[in-house]
Amino acid sequence: MSYIQELLPKMIQYRLARHGITGPGMPINLTFSVTNICQSRCKTCNIWKLYKKNPQKRQTELSLPEIEKIFRSMGHIYIFNISGGEPFLRDDLVQIIESACNHLRPGIVHIPTNAIAIRKIKNQVSKIIKLLETQFPAVRLTIKPSLDHIEEKHDEIRGMPGNFEKVIDLFHYLQKLQTEHKNVHAELGTVISCWNVDDIEAISEYVSKLGPDSYRNEIAENRSEMFNQGNPITPSPEKYKQAISFFVRQIQTHMRSKVFFQRITHAFRLAYYDLAIQTMKEKRQIIPCYGGISNAHMTPYGDIWACCTLGYEKSMGNLRDYGYDFKALWNSSQAREVRNEIRGGSCHCPLANQTYSNILLHGPLLTKVLWKIFLK
Repeated sequence: MSYIQELLPKMIQYRLARHGITGPGMPINLTFSVTNICQSRCKTCNIWKLYKKNPQKRQTELSLPEIEKIFRSMGHIYIFNISGGEPFLRDDLVQIIESACNHLRPGIVHIPTNAIAIRKIKNQVSKIIKLLETQFPAVRLTIKPSLDHIEEKHDEIRGMPGNFEKVIDLFHYLQKLQTEHKNVHAELGTVISCWNVDDIEAISEYVSKLGPDSYRNEIAENRSEMFNQGNPITPSPEKYKQAISFFVRQIQTHMRSKVFFQRITHAFRLAYYDLAIQTMKEKRQIIPCYGGISNAHMTPYGDIWACCTLGYEKSMGNLRDYGYDFKALWNSSQAREVRNEIRGGSCHCPLANQTYSNILLHGPLLTKVLWKIFLK
């Protein structure tokens, strides 16, 4: 209830901020790419090439004391998404989460993973669970291994032989943890690209037998963050619509059997699918975008973005230049310029993380989502 009481004033402020009537306040959703190190060689992403071309760049990633200063300056957020690269390759990941929970006080910590460094991942997951249960028992932990196909085809898309077996091993490990820890959620996620769009139904049927708490799917995009601009990775709107029709049927069939937390995510996902298709077809913002207001993305080097799609091309600034003061950067003229461009409709994308926040802030669509959660 306290979250709802806090969220309603924020929703009003965000709507006013989008029109420049008031300041943005603090975001409710922070994505922090903790490192750009990655062992995968994905067909959809070139982030792994960054340190290969420029090894010294790795030394400029934020240190734990720098991260602590930034988190101290922010205040409360609701969802803390940890991203990469491969997040579990950060040796101090547990300490980063501890700092985030101390200063940001999120309700959810979400971590995707390629599952390659499986021993390291299992070790860190056990430490994270212990940390949360002893110090932050209200925080939910969701972990999402990436599964882009079945068996060798997954390994081919991800560019790593043997990766599929590790994904399944890690997922079963997470499922076992669920039986012992109520706030742990085992998920799976697929990036729908030109290399798997025709096989999504078969992949989804395989995943449904595994029984994840949630199966997240989003479309492969050209993003500044991934250095993949111009790469032919995105399926056509028609192929994407056909692919996700199976997901929609699955969600609608099993909606009532899900626990309340899962019904929320499923209802938002149905709304997301519709918006993603419309956005791809019409190439415009279907509903207002609150990128750089409701959501923020922090890079390993302290850059703040409105979203990872705009990324390096439309940075709001670097926190090192602002003495690690997030609020100072967030309210800067450079940040306002980025928000004005987004408001003007200069960009459009089906980025899932931001779209969920946009749905929350769009009255008519939110009403439909609530109806699906409580009444349908």
